[in-house]
Amino acid sequence: MIMLAQLLLSLSILVAVHEMGHLLAAKYFGMRVEQFSIGFPPKIWSFKKGETEYAVSAIPLGGYVKISGMIDESLDTELMKQDPQPWEFRSKPAWQRLIVMLGGVTVNVIVGIVIFIGITFVYGDAFILKDEVNKNGGFYVGEVFERIGLKTGDKIVKVNGYDYQYIEQLVRPDTLLASNGSYTVERDGKLIDIKIPPNFIEEFKRENAGKFVDFRFPPIVEVAREGYLAERIGLKKGDRIIEVNHIPVTYYDEVYTIISTNKADVVSFKILRDGKEIAYENQKFADPEEKKIGFNPEEPRAFLDKAEANIHYGFIESVPLGTKRAFSTLATQIKAFGKMISGALSVRKSLSGPIGIMEAFGPDWDWERFWSLTGVLSLVLAFMNLLPIPALDGGHVMFLSYEMISRRKPSDKFLEVAQKVGMVILLGLMVFVFANDIIKKVEHFFN
Repeated sequence: MIMLAQLLLSLSILVAVHEMGHLLAAKYFGMRVEQFSIGFPPKIWSFKKGETEYAVSAIPLGGYVKISGMIDESLDTELMKQDPQPWEFRSKPAWQRLIVMLGGVTVNVIVGIVIFIGITFVYGDAFILKDEVNKNGGFYVGEVFERIGLKTGDKIVKVNGYDYQYIEQLVRPDTLLASNGSYTVERDGKLIDIKIPPNFIEEFKRENAGKFVDFRFPPIVEVAREGYLAERIGLKKGDRIIEVNHIPVTYYDEVYTIISTNKADVVSFKILRDGKEIAYENQKFADPEEKKIGFNPEEPRAFLDKAEANIHYGFIESVPLGTKRAFSTLATQIKAFGKMISGALSVRKSLSGPIGIMEAFGPDWDWERFWSLTGVLSLVLAFMNLLPIPALDGGHVMFLSYEMISRRKPSDKFLEVAQKVGMVILLGLMVFVFANDIIKKVEHFFN
């Protein structure tokens, strides 16, 4: 319910500002706006001010502005048979109609930029320094990175041939989408280039976050989990595991690796408590199918104090930095779209609908994540609306551009047919993204 509430709030904000962009531009040029709706019918609540009815409707996956004399989703063809009136969309010059159609996209871009500026100013940045990770035994590598050839303990020294500062840069979309991308790692004193597959970004899903890379930390007990071996033998907060199956260990990932590769139903390990070593021999797992000692590791505060870079920005600094990040995000989305068109990325794997977007918000209400995703969605909405598909703003822009260049206006009948075709395409796309979300959830469940 929290994920759904975040999705609906985000979409309501973005639809409202998008349609408000059309409304304000239309009213500025003296066009009559009959209805402004957030959501699609049936109507839940409305009020009228002046000539415009403002409504909230039941299907919260979009919205619309009804401008007199415009062939839109309503397909009001009877009105189009009458003589044009001065206040109608069709009576205005093409350049005014073009500005009206670009109003929603323009506002979405502005809102996206404002959100990124606000996030930069309010939250700043928190990064983990690459140099500190490399000095601390290299990187922990999850199974997704293992599949392309990285190993735990590798020191990742370059990304796409360039030096970098923060480990977050390893999985940024622009890194994963780069042509001929690579990681340069130092392993056993040698430098090795590991190629990033062209479709690698398809692996970057919310549930895969822990399967990429992270810093390494010691196996110190924070909490012995109920029902596991750690609770049964009485492990305490602060206990440090120093040996597993008679193999010395320094990092938590080594404990996991040794146990997961051991086929026996028992484990031997040694801990350090208050300066004394305590050995546990041939201890049975609580569940032989889930071979775990069963403890939550202590947050490596001492390491983070050295490795974590917290950066705060003043408002003046945040404006250009947030703007740059907004346009960089938009460029990344366009690049990903281009790769889907070219076939380098799978459309089915890369495209997410409402269910996928809802899950991206997460099960807890995190305002930083909420506004970050809303900013991204605002820019994506602007880009998608500019696609030259009839029924989208981009379709109207396409026909208006033709009219301005050729000085010939497409007939109302042609625009009506084009609108119907566009609506069929959009409905088909909606069915596809919904079905795709459901299929991906089913596949994830069975895997």
